[in-house]
Amino acid sequence: MRVFVTGGTGHSGSYIIPELIAAGHEVTGLARSDTAAAALSALGAKVRRGDLQDLDGLKEAAADSDGVIHVAHRQELLPSGGIDAVAAAELPVMLAYGEALAGTGKPLVAAGSIGSPGNGRNLGRPATEEDPALPGGDEHKGTLRARNVVETAVIGLAERGVRSSIVRIANIAHSTTDSAGFLPTLIAVAKEKGFAGYPGDGANLWNAVHVRDVASLFRLALETGPAGRYWHAVENGGIPFREIAEAIGTRLGLPAVSVPADELMLPGYFGFLASVVTLDFPASNLITRRTLGWEPAQPSLLADLDNGHYFPAS
Repeated sequence: MRVFVTGGTGHSGSYIIPELIAAGHEVTGLARSDTAAAALSALGAKVRRGDLQDLDGLKEAAADSDGVIHVAHRQELLPSGGIDAVAAAELPVMLAYGEALAGTGKPLVAAGSIGSPGNGRNLGRPATEEDPALPGGDEHKGTLRARNVVETAVIGLAERGVRSSIVRIANIAHSTTDSAGFLPTLIAVAKEKGFAGYPGDGANLWNAVHVRDVASLFRLALETGPAGRYWHAVENGGIPFREIAEAIGTRLGLPAVSVPADELMLPGYFGFLASVVTLDFPASNLITRRTLGWEPAQPSLLADLDNGHYFPAS
């Protein structure tokens, strides 16, 4: 297949492109700078110059391809407009893909969040691939739920003859190149504060996945995934937040300490993460595994903490 990929130089994208090429696909990546173009070439992809604001260019690239993988977003909008601005900019991109791919049966696989169907407290059980993204609305502005409109739009394209699907990625996607995810942030905070904190009793579950396993799932969804489906890129179940903090603390030689779950103490330790660290995200990957034959094969989160990247030898 000729596959058009956006976000190919990011954490997930830089693993997705080699995964596709190794499977025999021809990949063209979107690059808005010379640096990005060089990185895409180094990964083995062809380069299409442009950006996410050029909707006509995106439509043309999608129409010229046999399928699209979208893992990009406009990070530069976060400081000024937050997640609302990022989602508002991403929605027209999905609709542009829809115009280009309508009636073709070609695949569009886009990145989503494992939190889009709600969390364990809302659902009362682990989230499954059959749970739709919760609706957004003004009351959810400024929260991750604001981006659910993008996931809903992608799934809706199935009704227009697009083999569209969403890969919901775990809270923590880890690897030897992870530099800006939740895990490096938690490690940096522990170093700064002198202890590895967890909210309350730390029993709330977060989930994780190795980014190489994410890449293989995107490939499988592209190749054989039915239309209008969600897929779960998670190690099955979840990990108590306390265990994550304890693992970080052990490797830093710092104690793991409970941070009282109140509106003053949590921001004092976790900063901008205070609104999400208390949430519970149990999730199942059973339908994904049964339908696509996906099996996470890479090291688990706790094992990957010893890969030499997160805690380099001094």
